[in-house]
Amino acid sequence: MASNAPLLDDDDTLAFGEENEDKGKLKHPFVTLFHLLFRFGAILTYMLCAVFGMGFITSFIMIVMLLSADFWTVKNITGRLMVGLRWWNYVDDEGVSHWIYESRKNRIHAGESRIFWSALYASPVIWVVLFLIAFFKMRYAWMVLPIIGIALNGANVYGYVRCRYGAAQGLQASFGSVTSNFMREQVMKNISSMIFRQPTANASSQPQQTV
Repeated sequence: MASNAPLLDDDDTLAFGEENEDKGKLKHPFVTLFHLLFRFGAILTYMLCAVFGMGFITSFIMIVMLLSADFWTVKNITGRLMVGLRWWNYVDDEGVSHWIYESRKNRIHAGESRIFWSALYASPVIWVVLFLIAFFKMRYAWMVLPIIGIALNGANVYGYVRCRYGAAQGLQASFGSVTSNFMREQVMKNISSMIFRQPTANASSQPQQTV
C-alpha cells in the first residue's frame, strides 16, 4: 500500500525542508556536498577503473559501496533536508507493507533544490550511457555495475517523484515494486553467472578418463 501525505504542518517546528532566508548561500553545504559526492564518485570510479584496467572484483566492491552509501544518504538525509521530501516503508502487525511518500509545504532553498533534482535525474542517465558503452564493447561483466547503479538511483528517483507529484500523475506503487524486484533478480542472476561460469567451463574442458 502507498500513501501521499504532507509531512508536517506549516508551523515553527524545527524540521527538515525549512526555507533558507539567505538566498546567496546554501543552507546545508555539507549535505549538498555528500548528495553529489557518493553518486558521482561511483561514476568516476567506474570510468577510471575501465580506463586504467583495474581488477573487476576490487572495482565492484568500491563502486557498490559508494552506490549503497549514496542510496542511504539520499533516501534518508539529503531529500528531507534539501527539498523537504521523504519516502519510507514499514510493515504493520498483519504483515502488510506500507509505502509512505511525504512532502513539506514550506518553501525550500532554490539553489539546493536545483542541485538535488539535477543530480537525481542526471546520474541514472549517465549509468544508462555507461551500460550501453559496456554492451557495445562486449564487456559484459562490467554491465553489472551500471545495472546496479540504475536500480539504486532509479529507486530514489521514483520515490522522490512520487513525493513531489503524488498519485495524481498516474504513478503506481505496484509498478515500482515490480521494477525493483525485476532489477534485483537480474543483478543477482548476472553475478551468479559470473561466479559459476568459469569453474563450470574448466570442469567441462578436462578430458574424461575411461576405466
